[in-house]
Amino acid sequence: MGLKPRQAGASLITVIFFLVVLGVVGAIGMQVFPSLVEYQAALRAINKARDEATVVAVRNAFDRYAQVDSIDAITGKDLTVAREGDQMVVSFAYNKEFHLFGPAWLTMKYEGRSRPGR
Repeated sequence: MGLKPRQAGASLITVIFFLVVLGVVGAIGMQVFPSLVEYQAALRAINKARDEATVVAVRNAFDRYAQVDSIDAITGKDLTVAREGDQMVVSFAYNKEFHLFGPAWLTMKYEGRSRPGR
């Protein structure tokens, strides 16, 4: 007479697979997120420091901001400071490596440049 309705849903193996993928992405994200926060702090610091008059003053100002914001990836010596027209342009570039497992590493390449003008 009536056919039995077929059950729909995810199998146990599918749920386990998605949990493993979510766990791996979460573990990588927990390592990378602090580095992204540090990069954003470095961008804010160079935008504040570029208002100084000399290259030495820009680097010293960046070092002061780096102490406050716990920026460890770069120092004032790592900054490239140039004058474009009547404004200072401050930039930086660095790599950050994260060990994943065994021989696998994740390399993040960060570059930043101060915003022009006020």
